Amino acid sequence: MNQIKTVMLLASLTALFMSVGWLLGGAGGALIALIFAAGTNLWAFWNSDKAVLARYRAEPVTRASAPDLHDIVAELARNAGLPMPKIYLIDEAQPNAFATGRNPDNAAVAATTGLLRTLSREEIAAVMAHELAHVRNRDTLIMTVAATVGGAISMLAQFGMIFGGRGRTRGGLGGLGVIGVILAALLAPLAAMMIQMLISRTREYAADRAGAEICGNPLWLASALARLSAPHAALETAERAPATAHMFIVNPLSGRGMDRLFATHPSMESRIARLTAMAAAMGPRVAAPAPVRDAATVVPRSGPRRALRKGPWS
Repeated sequence: MNQIKTVMLLASLTALFMSVGWLLGGAGGALIALIFAAGTNLWAFWNSDKAVLARYRAEPVTRASAPDLHDIVAELARNAGLPMPKIYLIDEAQPNAFATGRNPDNAAVAATTGLLRTLSREEIAAVMAHELAHVRNRDTLIMTVAATVGGAISMLAQFGMIFGGRGRTRGGLGGLGVIGVILAALLAPLAAMMIQMLISRTREYAADRAGAEICGNPLWLASALARLSAPHAALETAERAPATAHMFIVNPLSGRGMDRLFATHPSMESRIARLTAMAAAMGPRVAAPAPVRDAATVVPRSGPRRALRKGPWS
């Protein structure tokens, strides 16, 4: 099913590419955009995960450098029946996480240092289980391709904004000169955001449920989401690259203006309510997570440049 979703996504974004090209340059612009889209799709399939990790300056960690986090992910991967993914840390204060990779054999999970400082061991396990659910559901290819191609569409529109208004072209809004170019530059990113929004919300509900099953306790994830829904500073890198916002477990953007209008995630209240209902159906054996304890500081042998506070799971 997700392979069909991926094909539909690529077809939709390619059509959007061609539409932007036609709006900016008529039939010739559409042809150029088609060639550009084909190259972007091919590149995104093989390299989009590396590009997203590099954009957030994610640094790989191993059991030697982060044994606690490594062991949590390893246990969850066994529960999910998945190969051990690569683990990355992002040196950001905002607590958040995402998964990437074109398939389970080439998957990676990334967490911010803020996540490790903010959540309890059980909550961290639940967040990582949510990300592994995306891997098992093969959502990660859709997520990373959408981020890469969505960003490319915005870039194409901005390129037309810079160069497209210098002369009139036959066909499309390009014939309207600067006004047509401005319309294309405004509408294209919005259309890309809407496509991302449509593929993202149902996927998050499914990953919440599967993640709760992988970690064994829906209340752990409900508690983590409640803590992550508290006001936090926007993730600065995400603000500069909003096409990647849908990849995170919670929206990394500021939530102001267009961020709220085109939210890529379902409401936190709805997600928590579904997990709470799931826990109630499982009966009294489901316990709430332990509170976060104070933690000492530890510097990994390799990893983020700043010292990490040792996670409460230690």
